[in-house]
Amino acid sequence: MKSFATVLSVLSLAKLTLAHGYVDNATIGGVNYQPYTDPYYTTPPQRVSRSIPGNGPVQDVTLSDLTCNTGSVPAPLHATAAAGSTVTLHWTLWPDSHVGPVITYIARCPDTGCQNWFPGSSAVWFKIKEGGRTGTTTTWADSPLMVPGNSGYQYTIPSCLKKGYYLVRHEIIALHASYTYPGAQFYPGCHQLNVTGGGSTTPTGLVSFPGAYKGTDPGITYDAYKAQTYTIPGPAVFSC
Repeated sequence: MKSFATVLSVLSLAKLTLAHGYVDNATIGGVNYQPYTDPYYTTPPQRVSRSIPGNGPVQDVTLSDLTCNTGSVPAPLHATAAAGSTVTLHWTLWPDSHVGPVITYIARCPDTGCQNWFPGSSAVWFKIKEGGRTGTTTTWADSPLMVPGNSGYQYTIPSCLKKGYYLVRHEIIALHASYTYPGAQFYPGCHQLNVTGGGSTTPTGLVSFPGAYKGTDPGITYDAYKAQTYTIPGPAVFSC
């Protein structure tokens, strides 16, 4: 017979395994786009989102997996959206044990599109939105995503961007290292856009993934279970 401690350990492990998430669907340019993975299709439909292996995290800021998730590959399609329009991303119900910031970056793809493009270690990314902790309260940018039936997360495509193809990198960083893992957990995912309209701005001050974060950054080693202010990692947010 299994001991109570063994059963408790198994249940705890199961809870940790399930307590993850990813963007389940997105509304871009008024069109709803479905998940990154299609486990029930023999021949999966073509997508605008780059594939991810599941709902687990990346836990090393030096890995190329930090870009768009483990084993991620380019998608064949792009979602068309106007510069200045708003995109809504719907996460699976986010666990309340995984508090942390929500951050969104964009990189310009080649003029031929994102469908065959890997950013690699090139500095191509600029941050367009970030949210962290509200003062020293228990409210975080990902807190609304922990509520069943929530309206999702929104970002706005900068209105001044030059039209063309873009790769969006969107992530939640789970800060529960103080009692679970020896470091923060990163939940990145990428989707591909064809941005129309816009201006002529080409952002500068670009960063790379990996490279934008260090394992020693205050926003990575941060103990979310103490009442202290939080500094979001990465560069400043780009503004038109």
